[in-house]
Amino acid sequence: MTKKENSVVLFYEKQVRRLWDGEKELWYFSIVDVIEILTESVNPRKYWSVLKTRLKKEGSELVTNYNQLKMQYSDGKC
Repeated sequence: MTKKENSVVLFYEKQVRRLWDGEKELWYFSIVDVIEILTESVNPRKYWSVLKTRLKKEGSELVTNYNQLKMQYSDGKC
């Protein structure tokens, strides 16, 4: 794969957006896509937002201060 390349992988027959960073040799996965699959949420973005807020209140260090990274859907939208 190239330095940075978007692709999609199937998990439980659902699409999960991902990005390969060849320089760092790391995969980045769309947490919103994963949440939608695991929770069957109708609004995974809201689910993730509420979860991050709760984790911060509990003092969790798992949530960073990074803004959301844009990942394209198969229709070209972010």
